[in-house]
Amino acid sequence: MKVLKLSAQGLPQSWISLEEAVLHYAADEVRWEMGAEIAVFHGGHNALTGRQSIVTVNSIIGTKGVPAINPFELYPTLTNPKLFARDRNVCAYCGNPFHEDELTREHIRPLAQQGRDHWMNVVTACRSCNHRKGNRTPEQAHMALLYTPYVPSLWEDFILRNRRILADQMEFLMAHLPKSSRLHA
Repeated sequence: MKVLKLSAQGLPQSWISLEEAVLHYAADEVRWEMGAEIAVFHGGHNALTGRQSIVTVNSIIGTKGVPAINPFELYPTLTNPKLFARDRNVCAYCGNPFHEDELTREHIRPLAQQGRDHWMNVVTACRSCNHRKGNRTPEQAHMALLYTPYVPSLWEDFILRNRRILADQMEFLMAHLPKSSRLHA
């Protein structure tokens, strides 16, 4: 289970473990919290009062400070699982849905033709369509693209990189997606 860590301004920073979240609470770095309480940690007893320390962790926390990096300048890393999720496990050529094991990263302009390995040049394709297209462009192979590639936004990237998102975390992230996102249900 992961906690969605946000900046104090509400911008996603990272997915962190429960233990990392406890460290933020213990260091008094949590400025605000949202979502459900997902864990309770019991610590030691205070020598003077005898009271036990308790830290309750919420699913979404906003931490103090201003991030050193502007998250909107970050370019999401391209991985096959994130690509397949962006494209909803649908082949860009035949339009059929597939299991991840049956999908490939397909370069619209092939690497053999000086194409690059980046979000705007790749789509999800089934093995059969990828093989049929080969080292040709869609036009050369007479295979039309059914959808166009795009670079995921910061919010989409946070959804694409975590498979086990809690309902309240997903609701928070979905509320910030661009209207054009394919991740909308």
